[in-house]
Amino acid sequence: MNIVIVESPAKAKTINKYLGDSYEVFASYGHVRDLPAKNGSVDPDANFQMIWEVDPKAAGRLNDIARVVKDADKLILATDPDREGEAISWHVLEVLKQKRALKDQKIERVVFNAITKQAVTEAMKHPRQIDGALVDAYMARRALDYLVGFTLSPVLWRKLPGARSAGRVQSVALRLVCDRELEIEKFVPREYWSLLANLATPRGDTFEARLVGADGKKIQRLDIGSGAEAEDFKKALEAANYTVTTVEAKPARRNPQAPFTTSTLQQEASRKLGFAPAHTMRIAQRLYEGIDIGGETTGLITYMRTDGVSIAPEAVTQTRKVIGEEYGKTYVPDAPRQYSSKAKNAQEAHEAIRPTDLSRRPASLRSRLDNDQARLYELIWMRTIASQMESAELERTTVDITAKAGARTLELRATGQVVKFDGFLAVYQEGRDDDPDDEESRRLPAMSEGEALKRESLNVTQHFTEPPPRFSEASLVKRMEELGIGRPSTYASILQVLKDRGYVKLEKKRLSAEDKGRVVVAFLENFFARYVEFDFTADLEEKLDKISNNEVAWQQVLKDFWTDFIGAVDGIKDVRVSEVLDVLDAMLGEHIYEPRADGGDPRQCPSCGTGKLNLKAGKFGAFVGCSNYPECRYTRPLAASSGQSDRVLGKDPATNLDVAVKAGRFGPYIQLGEPKDYGEDQKPKRAGIPKNMSPADVELELAIKLLALPRDVGPHPEDGEIITAGIGRFGPFVRHGKTYASLEAGDDVYNVGLNRAVTLIAEKIAKGPSRRFGADPGKAVGEYPARGGTIMLKKGRYGAYVTIDGINATIPDDKEPEKLTLEEAIALIEDRAKKGGGKPKRAAKKAATSKKPAKKAAAKKSSKTAAKADDDAGAEVTPITAAKPRAAKKAAAPKKVAAKKTTKVAATKSAGKARG
Repeated sequence: MNIVIVESPAKAKTINKYLGDSYEVFASYGHVRDLPAKNGSVDPDANFQMIWEVDPKAAGRLNDIARVVKDADKLILATDPDREGEAISWHVLEVLKQKRALKDQKIERVVFNAITKQAVTEAMKHPRQIDGALVDAYMARRALDYLVGFTLSPVLWRKLPGARSAGRVQSVALRLVCDRELEIEKFVPREYWSLLANLATPRGDTFEARLVGADGKKIQRLDIGSGAEAEDFKKALEAANYTVTTVEAKPARRNPQAPFTTSTLQQEASRKLGFAPAHTMRIAQRLYEGIDIGGETTGLITYMRTDGVSIAPEAVTQTRKVIGEEYGKTYVPDAPRQYSSKAKNAQEAHEAIRPTDLSRRPASLRSRLDNDQARLYELIWMRTIASQMESAELERTTVDITAKAGARTLELRATGQVVKFDGFLAVYQEGRDDDPDDEESRRLPAMSEGEALKRESLNVTQHFTEPPPRFSEASLVKRMEELGIGRPSTYASILQVLKDRGYVKLEKKRLSAEDKGRVVVAFLENFFARYVEFDFTADLEEKLDKISNNEVAWQQVLKDFWTDFIGAVDGIKDVRVSEVLDVLDAMLGEHIYEPRADGGDPRQCPSCGTGKLNLKAGKFGAFVGCSNYPECRYTRPLAASSGQSDRVLGKDPATNLDVAVKAGRFGPYIQLGEPKDYGEDQKPKRAGIPKNMSPADVELELAIKLLALPRDVGPHPEDGEIITAGIGRFGPFVRHGKTYASLEAGDDVYNVGLNRAVTLIAEKIAKGPSRRFGADPGKAVGEYPARGGTIMLKKGRYGAYVTIDGINATIPDDKEPEKLTLEEAIALIEDRAKKGGGKPKRAAKKAATSKKPAKKAAAKKSSKTAAKADDDAGAEVTPITAAKPRAAKKAAAPKKVAAKKTTKVAATKSAGKARG
C-alpha cells in the first residue's frame, strides 16, 4: 500500500479517486506543527534553534498516519507546490521519524499544479526529494516573524497600552496606510478653472475642445487660478472665430495583460467583483480543490499562490482553439503569446492561475457553483482567454483649433480615440481604481485643416485639487508588490490582520487608518525607524528569497538581522511611558489638535478652560485627556475631526430630544438628549453601535431603532413571560428568561415576530446550552513559576479569561484568545492581582479577619508603587503576592511538563543535526 499525504480533506478525497485502490490518501489539515506561542521557541544564542510543537488538533491525525505508514510500502508527500507546502511535508516527515513510524519505506515528494487526473498521475511519475532550500526559507521567515512579534510586541504592551502587536511586514503595510492619511490631512486644496468649448462642424457634428494656450503660451491644468482670469478667457472665446489648424490621427495598439498571478487576481477581484483579498483566496482555494462535475470532483483552476505568468504549452494550445471557436480566427494571433515573470525568486514562481480546462465555459458551470465561485471562475477564464488574443487596434486623433479674437490668439485641443479592431477587448479589459479620462474613449467627427467651426456653447467650471485617494485593498496590494514588501501569498492575511486588530477600517472600499494604528506607527517610526523603512523590508525579502535559491545560509540572515534588532529593543527599555507619550504627542500634534476657529490654543481644555490637553494611555489605547485630571475628567478620542466626533442626527419624535452620535473613550455610541434634560438621579439613554457598522453611516431612523432596543417581542405562549430582542456582544438575539438565541441570516432584530422568536428559542433549547456558557476545562497557556502553577485559558459566560490560583482575568475584546501568549496572560493576571480582584475565597476570608488591616493596606500600597515605578522604567513587573505552596501531587505536574519539553528540544536538535 502507498500512503499519500496532502493538506485538505477535499483534496484527499479527489486524489484518492484518481489513484485507485493501491493508494490511500490522508489529509494533514494544513500545518501540523508550529512554534509554541511563548518565549524561547526560537533561541538566537543557539544558532536560532527552534522548538516545534505538534498542534493538539493534529495529534490524532498524525497518530493515524503513523499507524498506517508503518505497514506501507511507500510514503508520498503531495502537499502544495510552494514554500508552505514544502514545509508541511517536512513537518509530517519529521513527526513520523520521531514516532519511529519509518523503517524501509520509500519516501517521495511529488507536486502538481492542478488537481486533475492527468496532472496528478503525471506528477506521480516524476517524484523528487524534499527541497531543503525551500524548507530553510520557510524556517527563516517563520523564525524572523516569531522573533519580531515576540520581541517587539511586549515592548508595545509596556510602553503603549492598548496596542496589540507589531509585525515585520504588517507594520510596514500599516505605515503605508498611515502615511497616506497624513498626506490627506496636510493637503491644501488649490483652486483652478477649466474652459471647454462645445463646437460644431459645417455638417452639424458637435464635439468638445479644451483651452490649452493663449497668446503663444501653453495653459496647463492649474494655470487658470481665479474666476477673474477665467472670465477674461471666456469673453475672448465668446468673441472668437474658430478654425481647425491641424488634424493628426495616429494608429495605436493595446496588448492584453498576462494571466493572473496571486497579486493581480486579488487586485482585479477587488476592483471588478468587490471581493476582499482574503475572500478571493478562500474562493480560489475551493475552485482549486475541486467541484463535483458529473459525479467526479475536479479542480477547476490551477494553484492560486504563484508569482508566475506563463501557462503550460498544452493550455496555450487549448486557449487558442477556444478563441477561434468563440470569436473567430481573426482574434487568434499568428504565434502564441509568451509572458515572462518579474518574480525575483524563480524557484517559487509556478504556472499562472488559469482554468484547468479552457473548454469549460463559465456559463456551463454556473449551475454547479455558488454566485461568488461562478464570478471568480469567469474572471479567471476571461483573463486567460484574453491573454492569448490579438491586440486591440486603435486610432488616436488630436485636433488643434485656433480661436482668433481681435489681437488675441487662443488655442484649443480636442482628443478622441477610435477602436478599429477590438481584439482582446471583446473579452476583457483590466479594471482601474479611478475613472479613466473620458477623452480617451470619445470619438471625434470628421474634420479637415482650415475648416471653420461654430461655437455652440462655453462651459467655465471651477475646480479644486483633491488629496491623493486612500488606498483600496487592491491598490495597497499593488503598492506593496511594487515596493517588494512581503510576498503576494501573504497579502490577504496581512490586510485581514490590520482590520481585525482595529488598526485600519474599510469604508466605501477604502482603507483609512484608525487612531490605534497611527499611534503604533508613530511609535515605531520614532523608536524603531529602520524596521518600518520600505527599502530595509524589501532588502530583507530579497535575502530571504536567496535562501530558497541556496545562495545564503538561513541562520546567517537571521544573525545579521537579530544583532541590530535586539540592540534597538534594549535601547528603549529604560524609556519611561511618559516620555514615549510626550514624543508621540509632539509627532501627532497636527492630527490630534486642530486649529481653533477663534485662533486660541488648540490644546486648551474645552471643559475646565485652564488645563492643557495631552496624550494619555489607557487599557483600551491612547486618548486625549486634560492635565487637570482628576479634577477635570474631560477625555476624547485622538482625532478631534474623526468620524467619531459628536454629530446630532435630529429630534426623537417621541421625546423631542436630540439624538446624537457621540465619541466616547471606549468607542462611539448613540445618546438621547443631554444630562440637563434628565433628573439628578437619571442619565441619558444610550445605545451601542454594532461592530460591523460605521458611526458615519448611522442616520436618525436607525439610531431611534437602536435606542429602542432591547424591545419586547411578545409573551411566550407557554408561560406568558415576555420575549425580548436586542443586540449583544455576539450579535442580534432573542431572549426568553435565561435562554438567548442568536438571530439567523434574514432575521431582523427590529422586526422579528413572536412566532419566529418562539421557534428560535425552542431550537436553542433543543441544542442544549452553548459551549461557551458551560463549564470549560480550559487549555494550558504555560507555566507561571512565580505562582507555582499553570495558567489556564477558559471560556466563561462573559467571554474568554485566563486563570491561576483563583485569580481570573478577562481577555480584552481586541485580543484573540487562541493566540494569547504566556507573556500576555501573565500581564493580565498581574494587572488583575494588583486591582485585588478574583482572589481565592480562602485568601479573601483571611484578609477580612486580619487583625492588622492598616499594615496590610500600607504594604499593598507600597507594592503597587514599586510595581508602577518598575513598569515606567520598562522592567518586568513582579507578582504582587506569592501564592502558597501547592500540595505535593499538584507540584509534580510542572516537572512532567518540563521533562516533556526537554525531550522535545532534544528531538528537535537531533532532527536539526540530521538535516544539517
